[in-house]
Amino acid sequence: MPYHTYILVSTDRGLRFYVGMSEDVNRRLVEHNSGKTKSTKAYRPWKIFFYEIVADRKTAREREKYWKSGTGRERIKVKWSEINRE
Repeated sequence: MPYHTYILVSTDRGLRFYVGMSEDVNRRLVEHNSGKTKSTKAYRPWKIFFYEIVADRKTAREREKYWKSGTGRERIKVKWSEINRE
């Protein structure tokens, strides 16, 4: 079964991003928004900003690590800026 690496965005209490991985992105979004995840509970509601489908868990983990790195975080901010230039 394919895995997803995903980036969530919250704008209600300042701009926040959360990076994770899962087999089911929509289920994870529901969990984040229901307060089941301690690290994201305070910044609800979350929306899916970006996700990518990869072949396996190992690749999803590598991509998650990239998006959490300094370079990945900068790229997230650039993507956000490009979408919200209006």
